[in-house]
Amino acid sequence: MVEVGYRYRFFGEDAEIAARVLGIYAHVDHNFLTASIPTFRLNVHVRRLVSAGFKVGVVKQTETAALKAHGSNKLGPFCRGLSALYTKATLEAAEDVGGGEEECGSYNNYLVCVVEKGISVENSKDCGVGGGFDVRIGIVAVEVSTGDVVHGEFNDNFMRAGLEAVILSMSPAELLLGYPLSKQTEKLLLAYAGPASNVRVERTSRDCFSDGGALAEVMSLYENLSENSRADHQVDNTEVMEQENHCLAIEGIMSMPDLAVQALALTIRHLKQFGLERILCMGASFRPFSSNMEMTLSANALQQLEVLNNHSDGSESGSLLHTMNHTLTIFGSRLLRHWVSHPLCDRNMISARLDAVSEIVMSMGSCKASQNFGGIDEGDSDVTYVQPEVNYLLSSVLTTLGRSPDIQRGLTRIFHRTATASEFISVTQAILFAGKQLQRLHIEEKDVDEKGQSRSVHSVLLRKLILTASSSGMIGNAAKLLSTLNKEAADKGDLPNLFIISSGQFPEVAKARSLVQSAKEKLDLLIGLYRKQLRMNNLEFMSVSGTTHLIELPVDVKVPSNWVKVNSTKKTVRYHPPEVLSALDQLSLANEELMIACRGAWDSFLRAFDKYFSEFQAAVQALATLDCLHSLAILSRNKNYVRPVFVGDSEPVQMHICSGRHPVLETVLQDNFVPNDTNLHADREYCEIVTGPNMGGKSCYIRQVALIAIMAQVGSFVPASSAKLCVLDGIHTRMGSSDSIQQGRSTFLEELSEASHIIHNCTSRSLVIIDELGRGTSTHDGVAIAYATLHYLLEHKRCMVLFVTHYPKIVDVKNEFPGSVGAYHVSYMMSQRAMDMDTDKTDSKSDKNAQTMDHEDVTYLYKLVPGVSERSFGFKVAQLAQLPSSCIRRANIMAAELEAMIVSRMKNSSAQKTLQGSQESISIQSGCSGAEQIGLEEDACREFFLDLKSALGNADPERSLQFLKHARSIAKELIGR
Repeated sequence: MVEVGYRYRFFGEDAEIAARVLGIYAHVDHNFLTASIPTFRLNVHVRRLVSAGFKVGVVKQTETAALKAHGSNKLGPFCRGLSALYTKATLEAAEDVGGGEEECGSYNNYLVCVVEKGISVENSKDCGVGGGFDVRIGIVAVEVSTGDVVHGEFNDNFMRAGLEAVILSMSPAELLLGYPLSKQTEKLLLAYAGPASNVRVERTSRDCFSDGGALAEVMSLYENLSENSRADHQVDNTEVMEQENHCLAIEGIMSMPDLAVQALALTIRHLKQFGLERILCMGASFRPFSSNMEMTLSANALQQLEVLNNHSDGSESGSLLHTMNHTLTIFGSRLLRHWVSHPLCDRNMISARLDAVSEIVMSMGSCKASQNFGGIDEGDSDVTYVQPEVNYLLSSVLTTLGRSPDIQRGLTRIFHRTATASEFISVTQAILFAGKQLQRLHIEEKDVDEKGQSRSVHSVLLRKLILTASSSGMIGNAAKLLSTLNKEAADKGDLPNLFIISSGQFPEVAKARSLVQSAKEKLDLLIGLYRKQLRMNNLEFMSVSGTTHLIELPVDVKVPSNWVKVNSTKKTVRYHPPEVLSALDQLSLANEELMIACRGAWDSFLRAFDKYFSEFQAAVQALATLDCLHSLAILSRNKNYVRPVFVGDSEPVQMHICSGRHPVLETVLQDNFVPNDTNLHADREYCEIVTGPNMGGKSCYIRQVALIAIMAQVGSFVPASSAKLCVLDGIHTRMGSSDSIQQGRSTFLEELSEASHIIHNCTSRSLVIIDELGRGTSTHDGVAIAYATLHYLLEHKRCMVLFVTHYPKIVDVKNEFPGSVGAYHVSYMMSQRAMDMDTDKTDSKSDKNAQTMDHEDVTYLYKLVPGVSERSFGFKVAQLAQLPSSCIRRANIMAAELEAMIVSRMKNSSAQKTLQGSQESISIQSGCSGAEQIGLEEDACREFFLDLKSALGNADPERSLQFLKHARSIAKELIGR
């Protein structure tokens, strides 16, 4: 976009793109295809182009007419230069167009840089639990508009499950790919950044970062910024603290893994072209992607549990986040998104959040907050009384901030020096208002009684956040900064009158103002000269259509020949005498010099703000956390949730949920939702096998257990009448049925890969939920794999397991693990008509079964009860799906015949045992030929073993062989029967 007069013009191919995206007209002008937009519409059109995935450069005129007339370029064209670059990840922090739109403000716009290196086969076993890794990935994700920097380095397998989890959690707006990259990694990233996503992808080489070049690149940026900081400011106490933080940041960079440093160096190089690289040093809050304090949910868990987005259209509506989000500010909403996708794993931190939520709930007047109070550690919980003023002040402060611009992004734009004066004042005033309001709680660091309890606010976390957001030092600095600016001038965009110079600040501005004033006085004095010259005592300067200092005279009045006629009417003529033209030229030049001085003063003012940035940033982060806690309190009060109780870390892993409810579905069904209990204990029953009819509520039940665990570890109350839980280190899921053609994955390969990921990553403190494993292959293979997988989890991992299946055979695993496995099914009722058909003796067996299936009427009760369901009522689902009735009747007949055949085979048990004994000699290597001997098709068997090899071939060979043999034996047993 090139500034030409009062329009921005596009040329050539850019004009064609702009015409298509913006819906404007492109035409040929002087052999160039061109299109244009008005200059005042820059903000709107840049955002539309960037949202479509383009990188937009703006070329502006760098000199004005007045400066050009007095400069060396009098006769040449106006000088122009590239003034700004915009992309999705940098737009909100950029000058001129950032901070104006808030439609997507609650979402982060991460720039994610990905680099990798291959792992040799010899070293793959040492790279992680279970082996099977073929690549090591380094990632840096930067939210330029908030200063959030996430970094990490991890091993990943050929399915790139770890990378997928990072991408889904970050939801990046831009991808920066550091080549060389493997085909599998590039395929996953480009699948995420598909045409429908508008995610921008940029590729760059990292060959220049060999032999420590990446670390040198990062350190050079830190050194340059440190030198500039020393040159700009005098050394004071604040500056000394900044230097100490600077040293700590450098130490943190030195301790980062090599690939993460390479990704950081590529990100710095990328952001330099936008002038935004400073955020990675002075204004950034670095944090690792995975932390011992947080649970990192896998990509499967995020998708299959619908934590952040729903399955239907991929939007936030209908997700767990949407249900929990009652935040009042944009920056609070962004933080809650991180909380929900990264539940806590530290019991003390969970306790602190729950105490804070309890205190806010009690201040709302809810009696539920007192139930199970102090549940994480009842001996340490001190919250017993709350002043109603806490919730009132929090609500009023957060509601006011919600009506204000996004102060978190606004603060970062101030740090980038791209904020306008009006934006600076609105952000600072909002922070000042919040701090002063929270000071009304009169919380002091020494405000405790003899027992160490606060007299006003009792939650330690709540007190700390309120103290940070209402720091007297921060409030004093905010007031001081605002006292130097003229708010009315800032609202009008009047930069020359913005600064209050009475205190002796900004001497350059004061000098430039005096020059403008003297030029104006000199111009005003000329009117006396013309009064005498023309002998008109009432002569005055006048302005017409923006042209100032005109002398208007009747037509018959004679004037000197060097007077310039500007315009006229029938009766009058308007002139500019040469002295006026000269004085106007001097005034115009003085005004331009004043603007230059004011821009320099504004830049210096923003530079001086750097030393306050950390303090203001901490206050905004505290306000965001208060908003999240207040949101969880509103959720708990409105939905009648209960505070969860967490057992000690030394106690056995356990989950006891009484009348648990699905938090999302309960919102839809209201009082019609049927609650269910869950009781798992590491020393007793730690696995539930759930069977039951299709659409009977099996998947809903296991999802609600996982979501309750996530909510509890986020620090929220939960939808249950009581909940006693342990702190889980992970939640692993295998649900649904899907393939990925673009990445070359079949449905069964997806299933086995997810199961393999669970086996390799779960621990004894994990919750594993598996829904219908084995549906992607034949019945016998599916039962065998599902049985072997569950057997492995029970024997080697001893984790909490919820296993949903339509295979009754799997319940036999109870015999091998007595007392550890429970069989349950979702209950249902059959109509009397179906029961009568079942007892009719007049028809043959197959006809009777077919008629029963055709006429049965089933009522789902959605209640989990002990026992095994032998039937799935798939024909009722077929009716709901409106399959042709003839098709359903034919299926009924076939089902009846198959059931009769199974009963017949069971009578010949001795013959089947003989056949089973002969099959036991078949080896893994001769699986295909052995399959032919027992009646399986060769192609089906070969496909089965190829899928197994793909999923398990890179793992430990001995474990893989043992796993295959176990599955094989179960398959042969089923075939024999």
